[in-house]
Amino acid sequence: MTNRLTPGDTAPAFSLQDAYGNTVSLADYAGQKVIVYFYPKAMTPGCTTQACDFRDRLERFSADGYTVLGISPDPVDKLEKFTEKEELNFPVLSDGDHAVAEAYGAWGEKKNYGKVSVGLIRSTVVVDEDGTVALAQYNVRAKGHVDKLRRDLGLAEA
Repeated sequence: MTNRLTPGDTAPAFSLQDAYGNTVSLADYAGQKVIVYFYPKAMTPGCTTQACDFRDRLERFSADGYTVLGISPDPVDKLEKFTEKEELNFPVLSDGDHAVAEAYGAWGEKKNYGKVSVGLIRSTVVVDEDGTVALAQYNVRAKGHVDKLRRDLGLAEA
């Protein structure tokens, strides 16, 4: 089981490919507040709900000074289909070997309908302008998470 991040930790650096094969790094957003959210599988009901919630509130997050990055173990080609089908307006990144998810504490043992398995744990980590973790949430629910996140960050309702 990987260790979970807590506020004050240094956010692990990463470079991953987006839905179009471009390399995106956390360092690209130095000096900015970044919401990094991990989701298990593109084009599934829960992950689509969560991605569309971020999409629909992206303008508000941007106005509040936040950038959003989604990360899943899906391959780039699936992320491209997901991005286009759902008209996502933020980068979704491929973490096929789940190394970034492990570094962020978002990969490990989880329970789903009473069954224990190892996989991606739906999680959100907010990284401050200086690269430190401001907020880390694990085992979040897909539905309603974006609204809860905004409340937890002290942001006005979207």
